[in-house]
Amino acid sequence: MAFRSTRRSPDSASRRRWLPLRYLLPVLVLFAMLAMLMLRGYVHSEILADFRVRPGTADDKVPEQILEGGPVIDTRGKTPTTLRVPDHRVVLTFDDGPDPTWTPRVLDVLKKNHAHAVFFVTGTMASRYPELIRRMVDEGHEVGLHTFNHPDLSYQSKRRIDWELSQNQLALAGAAGIRTSLFRPPYSSESENMDNASWPVTEYIGSLGYLTVVNDTDSEDWQKPGVDEIIRRAKPEHGQGAIILMHDSGGDRHQTVRALARFLPELQEEGYRFQNLTEALDAPSAHTKVTGAELWKGKAWIFLVSASDDVTDILAVGLAVIGFLVFARFGLMLLLSGLHARRTRRKNFRWGPEPVTEPVSVLVPAYNEAKCIENTVRSLMRSEHPIEIIVIDDGSSDGTARIVEAMGLPNVRVVRQLNAGKPAALNRGLANARYDIIVMMDGDTVFEPATVRELVQPFSDPRVGAVAGNAKVGNKDTLIGAWQHIEYVMGFNLDRRMYDVLQCMPTIPGAVGAFRRSALERVGGMSDDTLAEDTDITMAIHRDGWRVVYAEKARAWTEAPESVQQLWSQRYRWSYGTMQAIWKHRGALLDRGPSGRFGRVGLPLVSLFMVVAPLLAPLIDIFLIYGLLFGPTEKTILAWLGVLAVQAVCAAYAFILDREPLTPLISLPLQQILYRQIMYVVLLQSWITALTGGRLRWQKLRRKGGVSAPPSAPGQRSPVMDGSSA
Repeated sequence: MAFRSTRRSPDSASRRRWLPLRYLLPVLVLFAMLAMLMLRGYVHSEILADFRVRPGTADDKVPEQILEGGPVIDTRGKTPTTLRVPDHRVVLTFDDGPDPTWTPRVLDVLKKNHAHAVFFVTGTMASRYPELIRRMVDEGHEVGLHTFNHPDLSYQSKRRIDWELSQNQLALAGAAGIRTSLFRPPYSSESENMDNASWPVTEYIGSLGYLTVVNDTDSEDWQKPGVDEIIRRAKPEHGQGAIILMHDSGGDRHQTVRALARFLPELQEEGYRFQNLTEALDAPSAHTKVTGAELWKGKAWIFLVSASDDVTDILAVGLAVIGFLVFARFGLMLLLSGLHARRTRRKNFRWGPEPVTEPVSVLVPAYNEAKCIENTVRSLMRSEHPIEIIVIDDGSSDGTARIVEAMGLPNVRVVRQLNAGKPAALNRGLANARYDIIVMMDGDTVFEPATVRELVQPFSDPRVGAVAGNAKVGNKDTLIGAWQHIEYVMGFNLDRRMYDVLQCMPTIPGAVGAFRRSALERVGGMSDDTLAEDTDITMAIHRDGWRVVYAEKARAWTEAPESVQQLWSQRYRWSYGTMQAIWKHRGALLDRGPSGRFGRVGLPLVSLFMVVAPLLAPLIDIFLIYGLLFGPTEKTILAWLGVLAVQAVCAAYAFILDREPLTPLISLPLQQILYRQIMYVVLLQSWITALTGGRLRWQKLRRKGGVSAPPSAPGQRSPVMDGSSA
């Protein structure tokens, strides 16, 4: 239940101006992560590449001088021409790199033998390994374009060709601050193999200012035929000059490196010089320095690609962490909740030597609960346990107190106070309570007739200081209500069984909880230090040495938020308040005794399962999107369905334990997807609030009063205590 605080900080106006930013930043961070993953997939994935390779066609439209000419094809002018490398000059060319493993080894061999070469690089690889592009340029090699994604350009439109080249140039500009005029088409061969499909592409490439470079000899090193065979295929004949095709990427290239280490000194002894293309042709360098906006665009591109890799690595670690947390939590819940159920359902199970029959005080703090308060009070009137009811009106402006007084019930007292917040209202009710066991509930909640009786039975054990009841969603007829119903049954109550067995229950729900008066008084009553006063008081009672247990049969029906905005507000307060409570009680980590046990068991579990896990959980869905777009698609879908299956098993088990129909679980897949995003944004917003020094006020949720108490059995008389209205 949400209350507002009357306290205002001096800079509240300034903080209100920060409010839109606090809502905006979590969404921006989520989209930034998605954008980084999409960029990473765009650069790394082969899913976006076009692997079609056109078979050879007729060549009747290719000029004769091209078919019979050299491997350097110039179509920049009106008349296409070709060039050959002079005798005893060799231009080694390497395609498809740079590769982080093999390109450095190739460069090392070239450097050792004082040889230059031309590297035809793809934009994807150049973007990922810019330092290798810089090394190529610094060591005197030339760099040429090999497209961005390595498609057969004969299948592509002019627009796609322009994009492939411009993206490739962008990567070179960012990596080494250069442009290049050299281009090699993917899947190209010798000029004599030019055909009617590839020739129009070559003409268009020339119109853009590029020299097309094919080859004289092909080592076919990609087939891994052996070192001797690579050398035999690559070696030019009779001292002729040649452009030789090799690869420094695309797979295991150890044969290429070994062949190169033999090939270079052997041909150098025969009088060959290994030069880059413009050196061999005695032409100006193919490189042009890039300056101005083009240079900064390139640098920005390289930075973003590098950042996307770093972010993806971090997110992958986060995915591993959330995967471990999800399965660890579900494993613990299934194991320990099963132990809890078997323990509490034994025929001879008893909380203590004698049942608790003494009357108790029920505190109902209320702020503007006119639509709900009558249902709440009348549900208490049907209680099977003797009670007094104290309604604390916290400065309501809708006549909440008058409604209760007009009911004229003999066992109900109304206590009025100026608006001071829920903790103050509960403390005021505690001061007016007559009995030693205090039941607390919300003004929008209804109890079953047996709820109070079941809730107070654990106090027959003198070690028990507080008891958590079983809060349920009363308005579950809408989709968002059904989702919260799943969350309450699966998340909250299955969790409470687990925490009960581990003796580190983190929260007595505000909707249904009971306390020993002496335990409350020893810890100073309810505190307004945090926005989650129920979590705060529970942790304080643990630290004072009391046991906190879960009474699953003490059911209470509460009105859950009915819109995303109200759900957001509620969970924002819960998340932020939980973080405050964890921080407030962090000293328990170093304490001894019960406080230390709670600090070293309870606080880490609460931090991991209630703060870290929801914050990282959206990574499951983010990587689902990534896997669907960039692959491996089947494995991604199977992994996601596996996680969902585990969740479904846990949810079904929780529903069976709570004797709930399984029908709402039909919406579980959609609930998991959407809830994860909401909880992520809420938690991130809570972190931002904490880091910016913000302080939330109590946020009142709109109630419709649609939750009514289950009727008492026919003829049943509620054993209430006498009292008077005050």
